[in-house]
Amino acid sequence: MNSYTLSSKNDTICALSTPPGIGAISVIRLSGPEAIPISNIFFKSRRTGSSVEQFATHTAHFGFFESGNEVIDEVVLTIFRNPHSYTGDDIIEISCHGSEYIQQRILELLIDAGARMARAGEFTLRAFLNGRFDLSQAEAVADLISSRSKASNDLALSQMRGGFSARIKEMRRQLIDLASLLELELDFGEEDVEFADREKLKQLISVIRLEMSELASSFSLGNVIKKGVPVAIIGKPNVGKSTLLNALLNEERAIVSEIPGTTRDSIEDTFTTNGITFRFIDTAGLRSHTTDTIETIGISRTYEKIKEASAILYLFDISTITVEEIDLLKVEFRDHIDDPEKHFLLIGNKTDLMIEVPSHITALFDLETIFISAKRKENINLILERLVKTVRTANTGDQAIVSNARHYHSILHTINALEDASKGIQENIPTDLIAIDIRSALHYLGEITGEVTTEDILGNIFGKFCIGK
Repeated sequence: MNSYTLSSKNDTICALSTPPGIGAISVIRLSGPEAIPISNIFFKSRRTGSSVEQFATHTAHFGFFESGNEVIDEVVLTIFRNPHSYTGDDIIEISCHGSEYIQQRILELLIDAGARMARAGEFTLRAFLNGRFDLSQAEAVADLISSRSKASNDLALSQMRGGFSARIKEMRRQLIDLASLLELELDFGEEDVEFADREKLKQLISVIRLEMSELASSFSLGNVIKKGVPVAIIGKPNVGKSTLLNALLNEERAIVSEIPGTTRDSIEDTFTTNGITFRFIDTAGLRSHTTDTIETIGISRTYEKIKEASAILYLFDISTITVEEIDLLKVEFRDHIDDPEKHFLLIGNKTDLMIEVPSHITALFDLETIFISAKRKENINLILERLVKTVRTANTGDQAIVSNARHYHSILHTINALEDASKGIQENIPTDLIAIDIRSALHYLGEITGEVTTEDILGNIFGKFCIGK
């Protein structure tokens, strides 16, 4: 992608913007300086005497897409004139019937007339290059397209509207003012003057560093909203973990058997409720001793999934558990649950097999146990309600949340540079060394919004987009 990000931005590009395959309609997008003249060659309006070049911006027109005497399809052509379009260039969108032949034929004719096929993300890349939005907003477009829940949709939409960008740009502006004063001191280095009050510099750096730290700490929440909350289902063999997974997903996703140790590897699937996507992970049963090599590997992977999970459902058979086991439940897994924000839910299963109330029921109530019958799908909703609350407790409000790994790493680099600058001021090191740290922080902040970028970065980001976006 590096070869065309900047050098070919004046080409006229085209692509299918709806998913490939047969459907009711398809939309083909054409963008660039020749978009209107090229589409004018083939579009014949039902209104006699009118041409695409005469159409007003943001209007739709019904007609035929023709090549000579060949009528390809009845279409609706929508025109968006620059600069008031998604890319900032002239855009034509052709809505045709969803035949694969029609799609391909229209694209062939557009390319023969001088357009070229768009590369992945090239429409959004042009929007960025034309100043329609910054780089972090462009990345939010891809997140919006791939969002699978209301929470991830809201987060992507907020970032696309520029709330996150505005905070980053304001911090960068403050640092630029700071850097300017330091650079001015360097120009008068021989006169030993200070234009930047060192105490105020320390305070400003401290405020910005604190704000950046808050953004960095929001990444764990933003990441689970974007990708789904990972929930590990753990417990001893044959307590009903696979049955619970099937009940949560409301489908037969995992094999259920009376034979202990049936699940040898983790099984994952997602379920969305209350606008939040949960990624449930059914794991191999945990037991102290096993001679089965494959089961041993499965148990090892279970512990890996426990560390990765944001929430853990510890499932046990209510009819067989003992008081001693209850006391050891959390102690047994403290080495694997080292994150204080990791939620641990106790699930007592097989209430359908319970003949009488067990003597240890009070202890289970004290541990806020959820009692279910996975086999009969009883009280499964209580698990989902509790999980939703674990996410809701991290109330986002209007705060900016980081969900992009690239942004997260740039923020960490910024924090490190600011810490070095603060330490340098404290130790009264030369101004030119402090200025280097401030420039470094500015560089990493600029990478987030695209004020500092390279074609390699652009290629890596937009290469992950779909072709028609």
